[in-house]
Amino acid sequence: MQAEYKLTLPALDEGNAEALAADHLRAAKAKLGFAPNMYGVMANSPGLLDTYIHGYELFRASSGFTPAEQEVVLLAVSRENGCTYCVAAHSFIADKMSGVPEDVTNAIRDGLPIPDARLAALHDFARTMVVKRGLPGTADISAFLAAGFSERQILEIVLAIAVKTLSNYANHLFHTPVDTAFAGRVWAD
Repeated sequence: MQAEYKLTLPALDEGNAEALAADHLRAAKAKLGFAPNMYGVMANSPGLLDTYIHGYELFRASSGFTPAEQEVVLLAVSRENGCTYCVAAHSFIADKMSGVPEDVTNAIRDGLPIPDARLAALHDFARTMVVKRGLPGTADISAFLAAGFSERQILEIVLAIAVKTLSNYANHLFHTPVDTAFAGRVWAD
């Protein structure tokens, strides 16, 4: 999904971004071998990029979810928000780094039933939190807790939604092109 109006600000790199954003772009390049296109456009607002990266790293480090579960949450939110860039990127990460079974990733991408009960419960709750704007019903929470998740992890999903909202909305506004690394998992809303 892309905004009707496309922002005309250029993607920045470490040579023309403000110091805070340039530091994040350098760090991404050192870690990944490239700075994702999303980072380049978000660098136009150093606070936006910094907040995104800080929250994303905290979600990854301390959410209590496994890497595969983290990816399910991030994919669920990105798909619900219609972010073609983030669905492609997180599909790639799911396949290559997080250990999500491909049939689970594909089910999320395609809006089909998820063939793993625990991951389905996680996906459904993350999606519910987005759709209901953080107002889940008792039955929604009960199903999430019955799948073996904790109340604290509800708050971690709130963090993931916040982080993905930052990136999803920026990508909508910039019509961010999918990086070559993620091109094999391009997704259309």
